[in-house]
Amino acid sequence: MPEIFPALYLSLKVALIATTVNLVLGTLAGYFLARKRFIGRELLDTILMLPMVLPPTVLGYYLLVLLGKQGIIGKWLDDTFGINLIFTWQGAVIAAVVVTFPLITKPARAAFENITPNLEKMATVFGASRRQIFFNVTLPLAWRGILAGVLLAFARALGEFGATLMVAGSIPNETQTLSIAVYEAVQAGDDALANKLVIIISLVCIAMLLSATALAKWKQRG
Repeated sequence: MPEIFPALYLSLKVALIATTVNLVLGTLAGYFLARKRFIGRELLDTILMLPMVLPPTVLGYYLLVLLGKQGIIGKWLDDTFGINLIFTWQGAVIAAVVVTFPLITKPARAAFENITPNLEKMATVFGASRRQIFFNVTLPLAWRGILAGVLLAFARALGEFGATLMVAGSIPNETQTLSIAVYEAVQAGDDALANKLVIIISLVCIAMLLSATALAKWKQRG
């Protein structure tokens, strides 16, 4: 098992950080899309949902173009701060954030849209500010839908492969996640290691999906 621990630790770290980032960004994006009415709203929603349908390798290519040393963002980071995100675990986090962003944004938007507007209006009548309404009324009513998206996003981030491989590469003990380790083990003909890795990923993803299903049923009953 020792050869599994680095990949398992990195995968959990990447998935946890990416999910935490998207919990904030995805929730805010979902709230914005649910509450604001403006020209091009659905176009923006379509663009934000693209990671759900684009091949991971295409997303990885886009990230390479943006974050590479000659890319718009990558060149600025390198020239200004001396930061290089390509072939680093931080690059793997960014790839996971991009891939899983819609998995939180979409459920968050649906959860916010399902809230009865009168509840928020009543809070306004009693003198609550927008911030108080959001944290004390809106968010508590939407949290189960958001949490279901968070669980799905974590499971997806844990198994992310295509974009991560292109951006972070496969450096043992540095950027090699569980899914990439499976690929490398199969390529090397190490079926025993591949089987162990597949079982670990499958069990975690099954647990996440069962939890998301349970939350969805609880939400319906609520």
